[in-house]
Amino acid sequence: MLSQLFRGRSLMVRSALLSRRCVSSESTSTKDDVIVDFEDPDLPLPEYPKRPDEPLETRKQRLMYQSRKRGMLENDLLLSTFAHKYLKDFNAEQTALYDDLINGVSNDWDIYYWATGVKQTPKEYDTEIMKLLKLHVDNAERVTRFRQPELTYYLKC
Repeated sequence: MLSQLFRGRSLMVRSALLSRRCVSSESTSTKDDVIVDFEDPDLPLPEYPKRPDEPLETRKQRLMYQSRKRGMLENDLLLSTFAHKYLKDFNAEQTALYDDLINGVSNDWDIYYWATGVKQTPKEYDTEIMKLLKLHVDNAERVTRFRQPELTYYLKC
């Protein structure tokens, strides 16, 4: 059934799935199918709300949480360990750059591919933070990253 839903870079959402009816694996495409092309420049993407008056410590706490809950394990591990290591020492400008990086990109795979060097980083995201993330991903220290860091490190006493 998944092979019917995914075709190339497009996602096919069957109207039967939208109405929560069962669809057999023999189902064929119909005129009621909705096709969303993720490469379509006219596809409206939700804009992440800016928080200009958010205190720096609150912003860092939010970013710490968002670094841990990305929706894909690869970025959960990379970004949570990165934030654990560097976020506490970021100034307001660096924190804003990190916020733009992890919340301004609509596709987490892009962040992963840029950080691992699979794809070239676009100019607007090729900042000192991305360069630091790439160094973190290179892992010159050969640190094992099978788990996210504990959050107790960030609790204030």
